[in-house]
Amino acid sequence: MNFWRHFFFGVLVGVSLLLATLGNAFSQPNEMHRVFILHSYEKDHVCGQPQHNGVIAALTDAGFEENVDFKVQAFYMDTKRTNNTPPLIHRQAQKALAAIDDFKPHVLVPLDDNAFRTVALALTDSPMAIVFCGMNGQPEAYNRIKPFMETRLQPGHNTTGVYEKLYIADAIRVHSRLLPGLEKVRIFVDTSPTGFAIHRQILLEMAHPSIPWDWEITVIANWEQYQQEILLANQDPATSAIYPGVLLLKDVAGATYTAPEIFAWTVKHSTKPEIPLNYAFAHMGLFGGAAVDFHAMGVQVGQMVARIFNGVSPGTISIQDAKKYALVFNLKRARQLGITIPPEILMAADEVITE
Repeated sequence: MNFWRHFFFGVLVGVSLLLATLGNAFSQPNEMHRVFILHSYEKDHVCGQPQHNGVIAALTDAGFEENVDFKVQAFYMDTKRTNNTPPLIHRQAQKALAAIDDFKPHVLVPLDDNAFRTVALALTDSPMAIVFCGMNGQPEAYNRIKPFMETRLQPGHNTTGVYEKLYIADAIRVHSRLLPGLEKVRIFVDTSPTGFAIHRQILLEMAHPSIPWDWEITVIANWEQYQQEILLANQDPATSAIYPGVLLLKDVAGATYTAPEIFAWTVKHSTKPEIPLNYAFAHMGLFGGAAVDFHAMGVQVGQMVARIFNGVSPGTISIQDAKKYALVFNLKRARQLGITIPPEILMAADEVITE
């Protein structure tokens, strides 16, 4: 935490220079709107790209044409795979601030917590609008670092956005229909800042309302521990399903493992059906169920940006929960696990992956 305090106050010095160069961004009727999408992720990441595409789709649906009515610049901080230590994230934040200074956006869209915490939060009350997407940490916790909102209902500053509600209790209810004997769900989270935030989200969502099934959270410190816990879950007859909310791990030698490597190993070695955090994770081999629809979350944000284009102040737009989760199943994985999904559930699914 000391690192982030020093980092944040250091950023403020640079931000004060940046703010002096920015014009009022909430409504610019006489020039093309400039939108800066700041990814915590690398390019084409399974979480980041659907959000990005959703923002653009919503603006198009609202009647704004890209490169005519608005233009977009993207910056990829790559804080999940490559720049995943505090000093490296700090360096990427400095680069992002410089790119924002050059582009002078009317609207900044930070995707995920690293982008919001290290860049967007420091730009609170600047002339640009900020519309975050996919925030896992509690807005109130960030507000204690730097006040950026009065309430979720009436933010009152230059920032609004969409909180990434996981709907994990609903996801477990779906699995209880697939697995009538469901006893316990093992939930795994990592020790990254996003992992810490997901852990907190799960505790909040599972407390209200409570669910009648047993569940257990394990915090995973490294790749070797994750492998061991999956193999132990395989041997536990009470464990009916797993929720692998583990997106960033390092092994004892320091090598990095992210979603593609983690889920490939999981599918190969786990004998328990997986509940995916992200809709797209079923395309990476996980069994499926109810999962966050990242594209739909981006659409929500794009609709907010469209309102700002039309002159609405971001401080008057309520912070929203992600409104939609998707029902998706991977039939290849279901066959591997020997699970038959009832036809009525398949017909209700948003997508069924056959291969």
